[in-house]
Amino acid sequence: MEPSPTEGGAEEKPVKPLSPVSPHKVILKHGQELEEEQEELAEHQPLEQEDLNFERWKRRPIPQRTLHQKIIDLKKYLWNAETNEFMGRSGKSWSLILLFYAALYIFLAAMFGGCLFCLMWSISPYHPTFNDRVMPPGMTMAPHLEGHDIHFNASDRKSWKKYARSMDEHLRPYNDVVQDRKNIRCTEDSYFMQDDLEENAERKACQFKRSWLGDCSGLKDSTYGYSQGRPCILLRMNRILGYLPGQGKPINVTCEVKKGPPEAMGSIQFFPKSIFDMKYYPYYGKLRHVNYSSPVVAVRFASVQYDTHIQIQCKLNGKGIINDSPTDRYLGSVTFSLEVGA
Repeated sequence: MEPSPTEGGAEEKPVKPLSPVSPHKVILKHGQELEEEQEELAEHQPLEQEDLNFERWKRRPIPQRTLHQKIIDLKKYLWNAETNEFMGRSGKSWSLILLFYAALYIFLAAMFGGCLFCLMWSISPYHPTFNDRVMPPGMTMAPHLEGHDIHFNASDRKSWKKYARSMDEHLRPYNDVVQDRKNIRCTEDSYFMQDDLEENAERKACQFKRSWLGDCSGLKDSTYGYSQGRPCILLRMNRILGYLPGQGKPINVTCEVKKGPPEAMGSIQFFPKSIFDMKYYPYYGKLRHVNYSSPVVAVRFASVQYDTHIQIQCKLNGKGIINDSPTDRYLGSVTFSLEVGA
């Protein structure tokens, strides 16, 4: 019979008979199996003495390279003439790296510049955006050289010359000629309000003349009383932008002995007064209050006891003033030690 076509129309192909495995291949395969069996048996056999010698398995030390070899390797690392690579990278690789970092740092610089621009655009250079947590003012003193200690002998010029020089430096901006040229006379006992001006307009400042300090001005006595054993000091209230001290009443100053015999301080004098007049407030900042001169209260110890170490505290007193803070000794007060020798 002739072979009939399948249903799909394709003819059936005759199946070739499997060729018999040659005896040579069987022998080889059988030999491999024998070798594998022998290896498995060798694994289970006990180790010989030579195999227990671990010295032979230690890592051999790497021979040290000479300086000449190191220089050659360094030169090859810097420039490989065979592959045209600089420090292990091709020119294309270096170009991509430089391009990536250039784009990265340009983006970071642009982002930083944008943030800084938004910050400067949103705040005013003339007044703080938020000032609801402003602390009451502190107080500073002059002379302030080696801490708040004033120790000298009236008969020894070298011991008090530095204090007189410090007083000169602090009072130089208050010279009468400078004040007449830059500042104006103001009405006392009232705040000098200038809020109706434009934000960037310059504010006028009230005069505070050096001659108003009397015996502590240094005009009559260039030693400020130190040569006579009756020293002067200057007290100044810290500036706070927009602050109105006293809430309509002047802030006054008092001094008392904190440590030591109270009678050692003797009598004291205040120049021009023992108050900070309201006409010097509010303060509008250094950009608008260009010629502003902070008011000063001079204190003269007219009859201090010689060779007695005392600690004196001068305080601000008024509404809204804090002068007894346990954490900030400069808040509303200043403490210094005084000892005058003959």
